[in-house]
Amino acid sequence: MKKLLTLLTVAIAALSLAACSKDEPAKPAAQAPQASAPASMAAPAPAGKSGGTTGSVVETMDAAGYTYVQVDNGTEKIWAAAPKFTVAVGDQVVVPDGMPMHNYHSQTLNRDFPVVYFVDSVLNGSAPVGGAVSGAELPQGHPPTNVAAAPADVDLSNVTKAEGGMTVGEVFAGKDGLSGQPVIVRAKVVKFSPQIMGKNWIHLQDGSGDEAAGTHDLTVTTASTANVGDTVVVNGPLTLDKDFGYGYQYNVIIEDASVTIE
Repeated sequence: MKKLLTLLTVAIAALSLAACSKDEPAKPAAQAPQASAPASMAAPAPAGKSGGTTGSVVETMDAAGYTYVQVDNGTEKIWAAAPKFTVAVGDQVVVPDGMPMHNYHSQTLNRDFPVVYFVDSVLNGSAPVGGAVSGAELPQGHPPTNVAAAPADVDLSNVTKAEGGMTVGEVFAGKDGLSGQPVIVRAKVVKFSPQIMGKNWIHLQDGSGDEAAGTHDLTVTTASTANVGDTVVVNGPLTLDKDFGYGYQYNVIIEDASVTIE
């Protein structure tokens, strides 16, 4: 009987060990060097989960032509990498949405990262003007501060002002008295850029304003989506002189607006 109990105990222990070994996470496979990383990256993560953030640099290092930064946005810390640029611990940076590389092993650094977001550029707001941005531009895909003209297939001829609202031209004309105030605008979407720095960006035109003066095109940030050519009514607070650094400034912008497609 004792032998039978002993055999049963050994068998149960063996089964338990086998089960535990199956539950152990696989060790991350070594990846290619950083220079070839974009070719082996996974598909982009869902919107809002692809690393775009703003925060303070808590650690940085250079390797194989890339600069790695760990950024603390006050809620979490993420690692990002971009072609080599100038940055220091404590700098305030903007990291655009990027391609996530999970369980990434840097051979040059001999270091494992749970996730690294590879991006084309990082905006360093703490650096002297003219020097510390990879590519010396706003984050990849950032909408231009002005759209010269509506696409040819967007008809602006029949856009009417919303009840209780203003035209694009009127917003620019009265901007000094509207700062911080909610405004309502009906217009056509002439450009839509999704998930840039965690927001969707819409350029609106209604045929009013002065193209030469740049008062014909109104930029809106929102969580809503829209398509070029849609007629929309937006409602949100007006912000003046929104500066993203390096001379990229929106004289007028509606932020975090509600958007209704008509």
